[in-house]
Amino acid sequence: MSKPAFSFEFFPAKTEQGQEKLLNTFDELNELSPAYFSVTYGAGGSTRGRTLDIVKALSVRSATEIAPHMSCIGDDKAEIGELLDLYKELGIRRLVALRGDLPSGQVGMGELPFAVDLVAFIREHSGDHFRIEVAAYPEMHPQARSFLFDVDNLVNKYKAGADAAITQFFYNADSYLYLRDTLEKRGIDTAAQPLVAGIMPITNSSNLIRFADSCGADIPRYIRKQLADFGDDRQAIREFGFDVVYRLCERLIAEGLPAIHFYSMNKIEPNKRLVEALGLLD
Repeated sequence: MSKPAFSFEFFPAKTEQGQEKLLNTFDELNELSPAYFSVTYGAGGSTRGRTLDIVKALSVRSATEIAPHMSCIGDDKAEIGELLDLYKELGIRRLVALRGDLPSGQVGMGELPFAVDLVAFIREHSGDHFRIEVAAYPEMHPQARSFLFDVDNLVNKYKAGADAAITQFFYNADSYLYLRDTLEKRGIDTAAQPLVAGIMPITNSSNLIRFADSCGADIPRYIRKQLADFGDDRQAIREFGFDVVYRLCERLIAEGLPAIHFYSMNKIEPNKRLVEALGLLD
């Protein structure tokens, strides 16, 4: 059985001290030889400057690919085209293309209102220069009309030119496997256009529940109950969380998972521990 590839997501730090810490985290995780690092992007480009700064810093720090997130809602084609040209100049070859969230108070969806429009525009503007990842939702996007509507949207993003999709985090392996199998039935060859599992390590119960509630991800009842029982026992939460995520990844790997994208939360542990325990290193 071949080992799945793995990668990590960072979010831009708000302070110089935070950015220095992020660079140190990058150095340690980079020693594991991940396929790439992605860097997130705030609603309506609210972190555009910080995202660009960290992309520049990381892209010259090692040969590992850096994949900036790009959102499109509320932006116009000229702005996005300029950013694509800048990323090409920096040697960036991979992007994560997202709809994003409309900034508070802004009216109008912009020239590219949906991620499928952004994918098509990137291909029109830059050809095959960029490898494009998009978002997928094993438990359905919270704003989707139905699961099948959401699958249609993902299929359309693949057909518009996406090379792969990264899932929202989840803790139910069957939700990922069902989405993968549904895509195959819809004619998407997931060997050629992979469905990458987005994995969120569990280290803090309140943060996890807040993230899940905001994005529509399900936390199984047994996990919620256990986390509640542990209260403020951080060590118990970390050990339980590691066991849950390790077992999830182990099953997915047994099912032929092509790749894992760890939502690192800018931390070294438990991401490094999971990579080592799962035997993902060469």
